[in-house]
Amino acid sequence: MESKREDSVQHFLNLIQKSRRGKFKIYIGMSAGVGKTFRMLQEAHSLLKNGIDVKIGFIETHNRKETHDLLEGLPVIPRRYLFYKGKELEEMDVQAIISLRPEVVIVDELAHTNIEGSKNEKRWQDVFEILEAGINVISAVNIQHIESLNEEIKDITGIEVKERIPDSVLAQADEVVNIDLTADELITRLKEGKIYKAEKIEMALKNFFKSEHILQLRELALKEVASQVERKVEIEVPKSKNTRHEKFMACISSNEATAKKVIRKTARLANYYNSSKWYVLYVQLPHESADRIALDKQRHLINNFKLATELGAEVIKIEHTRIAKAIIEQAESKGITTVCIGKPKMNLMKIILSTSAFKQLLNKLSSSEIDLIILS
Repeated sequence: MESKREDSVQHFLNLIQKSRRGKFKIYIGMSAGVGKTFRMLQEAHSLLKNGIDVKIGFIETHNRKETHDLLEGLPVIPRRYLFYKGKELEEMDVQAIISLRPEVVIVDELAHTNIEGSKNEKRWQDVFEILEAGINVISAVNIQHIESLNEEIKDITGIEVKERIPDSVLAQADEVVNIDLTADELITRLKEGKIYKAEKIEMALKNFFKSEHILQLRELALKEVASQVERKVEIEVPKSKNTRHEKFMACISSNEATAKKVIRKTARLANYYNSSKWYVLYVQLPHESADRIALDKQRHLINNFKLATELGAEVIKIEHTRIAKAIIEQAESKGITTVCIGKPKMNLMKIILSTSAFKQLLNKLSSSEIDLIILS
């Protein structure tokens, strides 16, 4: 185990010299308590022994003794203190980190939302600022904080996670490492009081830390890291000239819930296939023009456009009287390989089937070798 960790440290050391922009390493886990912070601090000690100027930018030990003990001997950059709603709160001092210019900085809780009034809304944006300054960053995040997995996490746990990071943050990491435990190991750690205080343990066992939930979250974490490795292979290993480069287009309507699912699932596909460019198409029918569409629908559309942009899509908004024809035109003009649509509701299906457009769509996509995916 020790030699494997040293190999991982050496690999990261080799990456450090390759670019002026800082290198970015993310530890990812299926849940709190798997040991991400512990592993980052272990790596910090290893780097320090190798003569690397490493500093702690922000660490959250959650009062776990074994984690807190590892801080001993590591240089910590003091946090900045600010008052918010009558309380003194702590935040990472981004400017202090950039001014001190360590070779490597450890930054925990990547999905954290900064206090209102901070320069950046999210900690991952702080991290990008540090990377741009040429400082290497090691950070950590749990699988439930990834934007495109939000719906799946809610289905598994019944909890909607509010703090999330765009998938593009993971895509920009030079290394993504999974911290894996079995469900039994994680539950044992919980029962031993190594994750939460005693009064929270029973509640956790009945909710988030149910064995079946942990297994599903573990599968998501393993798949995510596997897709990141595959992307790295795609980028760094020479490709055959005959390889088809996937280009996805998600087609959405003004239906908020369906549109959100289609955007997130298409983002996952684009992410998996390392599609550097993908699109979200909204066809505005005459009855949904700006002066006719309901205000709440208009607001939801804007929010979904914003979500699509955050997940790396280019949003296309066009006016048309025929949905299927508009999809064909845009698919051809953008060189799309795969069109993704939501499971049509009956009223939309009637609109499509009332003309020959749906048949035309299927025939055209088929003859153009464009795949059609219907997402539930």
